[in-house]
Amino acid sequence: QAHLVESGGGSVKSGGSLRLSCAASGYTYKDYSMGWFRQAPGKEREGIAVIDFTSKQIATYSDSVKGRFTISRDDAKNTLYLQMNSLKPEDTAMYYCAAEWGWCDVTNMSPEYWGQGTQVTVSS
Repeated sequence: QAHLVESGGGSVKSGGSLRLSCAASGYTYKDYSMGWFRQAPGKEREGIAVIDFTSKQIATYSDSVKGRFTISRDDAKNTLYLQMNSLKPEDTAMYYCAAEWGWCDVTNMSPEYWGQGTQVTVSS
C-alpha cells in the first residue's frame, strides 16, 4: 500500500525559506513522477511543481512559484523535496506531495497517490 508522508512545514515570515520533504513507501518509487500541490483556504488545489521519473529528472513549475521553488528527488532514499525561497503570504496553504506512474508534468499531473499534507504559513 502506497504511503506518502510530508514534513517540514511551519510558520515563516515573508522572504523566508522552508524545505519540505516527502517520504514515500509501498510502491516502486523510481517508476513514478512526483509532484507538489497546494491548497489555500477557499481555493482549489493547484499543482505547483513536478519532477519526472526519468534519469534526467526534468522539473516543471507553475508560474506562481517558478524561480522561487525548486523540486528535487532522491531515488535512493525514496524522498521528494521542495525548497521554497522568497516566500510570500500568498504561499500560505496546505502542501501535498503526490505520485503518478510514468511521465507527467505540472500541466497534466493526475496523481494516483497523495500524502496527508503539511501546513505552510507565511506572515507579512
